[in-house]
Amino acid sequence: MIKNITVCGAGTMGRGIAQVSAQFGYNVRLFDLKQEQLDNAMNAIRRNLDKGVARGKTTVEEQERCLANLRVYTSLGEACTDCDLFIEAVPEQLALKHKILCEVEGYVSKECILGTNTSSLSIADVAQPLSHPERLLGTHFFNPVHIMKLLELVYHEGTAQSVIESIQSYGGTIQKECILVRNAPGFATSRLGVALGMEAIRMLEEGVASAEDIDKAMVLGYRHPIGPLKLTDLVGLDVRMHIGTYLSQALNNDAFSPPELMKQMVEEGKLGKKTGIGFYDYSDS
Repeated sequence: MIKNITVCGAGTMGRGIAQVSAQFGYNVRLFDLKQEQLDNAMNAIRRNLDKGVARGKTTVEEQERCLANLRVYTSLGEACTDCDLFIEAVPEQLALKHKILCEVEGYVSKECILGTNTSSLSIADVAQPLSHPERLLGTHFFNPVHIMKLLELVYHEGTAQSVIESIQSYGGTIQKECILVRNAPGFATSRLGVALGMEAIRMLEEGVASAEDIDKAMVLGYRHPIGPLKLTDLVGLDVRMHIGTYLSQALNNDAFSPPELMKQMVEEGKLGKKTGIGFYDYSDS
């Protein structure tokens, strides 16, 4: 049974996973090498909880319980004490994920489940150097984690069925809808989402329509909750570009190749909402 969860990486995704897990009663340890990153993460979590209280989505008591369930660490070994589920949410770099997960195997019991919050990397490749690859599962959360209901679970050929079932149960307790996907480039979500996003950028590049009207076409015409360009701003142009480059090579398909406009914007630091400007201007938000 999962009781204690360690989340590695206090960026946008890591802090979101930590918040949601703590809200639903899990003991959560959030690890990052930088104390400043941990402080920023806790401040962001408090802001999210404050908004929830203000909107009547949660109570002050629930807010206090969530914060009481959260601890932060700059020592990975200490953060992994009594860990039942370890989820890494570090940048999409295979070597970095290998380094962290191999180190973690030295701290946790062999029963501890390992989750990797990747949106595109092969789960089999992530599992390759592990002593116990059968306990690794892709746990792909979506931003913002405390709002988005989907949890994409990605298994490789060696993933134990008991691991899949345990994470499906965990997903249910944090009120996520789980989908189970075989390990394949882009899984189910990124393969579809990135293809649409790249084509939307090409349309903007070609002057087919404005960013606003391209997004309206999908929101009003196809009932998408958010347009592909605004979604790219939310994800981050740099993140999307990295995934697109990987998928174009893995699938040998130019539909995923980042357009020149995207490359230019990334070079100029226009990465979307996190930098205040992308396809839209967020300087006043």
